[in-house]
Amino acid sequence: MKIAFVVQRYGEEVNGGAELLCRKIAEHLSNHYCIEVITTCAKDYITWENEYSSGKDTVNGITVWRFPVDNPRDINKFNSFSEKIFGNSRSVEDELKWMKLQGPYSTELLDFIKNNKDKYDFFIFFTYLYCTTFFGLPIVKDKAILVPTAHDEPPIYLSIFNSLFTLPKALIYSTEEEKKFVNLKFKNENITSEIIGVGIDMPEKIYADDFKQKYKIDNYIIYVGRIDESKGCKELFEYFMRYKIEGQSNIKLVLLGKPVMEIPKHPDVMQLGFVSEQDKFNGMKAAELLIMPSKYESLSMVIMEAWLCNNAVLVNGNCEVLKGQCVKSNGGLYYTNYEEFRECLDLLLRDSQMRERMGENGRRYVEENYGWDIIEKKYINLLTNLSLTG
Repeated sequence: MKIAFVVQRYGEEVNGGAELLCRKIAEHLSNHYCIEVITTCAKDYITWENEYSSGKDTVNGITVWRFPVDNPRDINKFNSFSEKIFGNSRSVEDELKWMKLQGPYSTELLDFIKNNKDKYDFFIFFTYLYCTTFFGLPIVKDKAILVPTAHDEPPIYLSIFNSLFTLPKALIYSTEEEKKFVNLKFKNENITSEIIGVGIDMPEKIYADDFKQKYKIDNYIIYVGRIDESKGCKELFEYFMRYKIEGQSNIKLVLLGKPVMEIPKHPDVMQLGFVSEQDKFNGMKAAELLIMPSKYESLSMVIMEAWLCNNAVLVNGNCEVLKGQCVKSNGGLYYTNYEEFRECLDLLLRDSQMRERMGENGRRYVEENYGWDIIEKKYINLLTNLSLTG
């Protein structure tokens, strides 16, 4: 069976949620199928600048077809237009203009899908939000599988997405909460679907002390991911600095990831940038806990990584998926406002035994539900059933 994965960006340097999900699934399913990736030359999701060379590439043994983006994104123009249409009356033409401004739009990529649709048994599209899926999926809808990575956010209420969620042959959800939200929003329960998610690749060994010595830091909580207002980081900074003012704690906040917003200058906020996978896991293991402040997640790989490091997590309870992961696993606490943030953080920092138990609970939850053998088997079963039903 030959399967095309379609995603907006792809590469080892690309660490976005949906993009990383796509790469991990592609690499693991390549043990069972012929997998090829169709993507753009973009590396940065803010600009969609063509940084990779166009044409055929290979990433970890997988063939990758890269196509140039027609136009880079003017993020200021895009943000201004987004503010104009969200929450206001808008036409379908406005929404389609927003979609084109969102990007990345690649005429060559869409032509490749059109001209090669008979060469692949299935096309798996990752995330609903970008042009690669919005314009690419309808071309091959009878062979299309959508991994929507959907959550309750302003774009999903645009009317142009109403038909998109009813077109694919199947949908693959990451959590029960995501499936429930999408079914309620788009009334598409009749489409074949499966809740699968993703597995986690861990280093053979994790060295907490190495991280502390390398970066000369101890007694900290950690955030891992894109440092972005849309990921809840602005609120996290506000809450953390208020927490420091109100209390006597010497706890620090360590940030791992690429910043796309201004980070406040504070002696206890430490931004280490993009680090190696080994350093990332060492840092999570050495932390008192991991914090995930995002309101918009379809599945958090980062909190599963923290649990596999036997660490507790504190998450934004306004995100049903993150809250659900904590409740089901009993691996962390959640907050919906500053007062809850303060009390939860105080409790977790005060009670090391609670943190340890939560970390152990989280590890068991991930191993029982998201082991790679489980993930691969679910994908294989779905693809087999779809191929048998035609």
